[in-house]
Amino acid sequence: MTHHPTDAPQFYLTAPSPCPYLPGRFERKVFTHLVGDRAATLNDVLTQGGFRRSQNIAYRPACESCRACVSVRILVDEFRPSKRFRRNLAQNDDLVGCEAPSAPTSEQYSLFRHYLNARHSDGGMVDMSMLDYAMMVEDTHVETRLIEYRRRGPDTMITGQGAGDLLAVSLTDVLSDGLSMVYSFYDPDIAWRGLGTFMILDHIRRARSRGLPYVYLGYWVEGSPKMNYKVDYRPQEQLMPRGWERLD
Repeated sequence: MTHHPTDAPQFYLTAPSPCPYLPGRFERKVFTHLVGDRAATLNDVLTQGGFRRSQNIAYRPACESCRACVSVRILVDEFRPSKRFRRNLAQNDDLVGCEAPSAPTSEQYSLFRHYLNARHSDGGMVDMSMLDYAMMVEDTHVETRLIEYRRRGPDTMITGQGAGDLLAVSLTDVLSDGLSMVYSFYDPDIAWRGLGTFMILDHIRRARSRGLPYVYLGYWVEGSPKMNYKVDYRPQEQLMPRGWERLD
């Protein structure tokens, strides 16, 4: 199929498959391709409309009898960290995130495999090869960044880069109105650090420094314990049938 800048996006519907979040339910997705000169603009519009990106595909749930998946975005300017979040920032104050173009490395893949084996050994991504990981990172027509988190080193104040082992990674899209956290992973052996929380808090700081109003967290799924953390970041907006609604 040839794509031209003036082409309207074509949307497709997947066949039903078991829901990864709610046992006993089935999911369907509507999706379109993000390619060509209009990919970045289309990704902006679709993200604001509740879509998520995976490689060069934008998708959202289109389940017939379930509306549990709700898009969530944090209101950056009004966010004030709670005591728990301030404690998380303090205990990770020795870390620094270095932002770079989306290029995969063997070090990232090693951490990615360790994370999946420890935290998502029964998930759909556990069999991903190095090539699969490289495609997840590189196969994009939108502005995407990789943020690598390491401990601060003796030259960090000069270079802005950390030193030592890679501890966490976030694959992040830069939108016209925010940062969208596409996928993140971290060293599960140092769970006490709360690196998943720290990366979200760091993205709030990064969005604020860029003058962007939102951090997009993807879907909160009511009834799914592993998605409950997303409602802790308030104030936030949730995409409801009538549009984005504020939740304090």
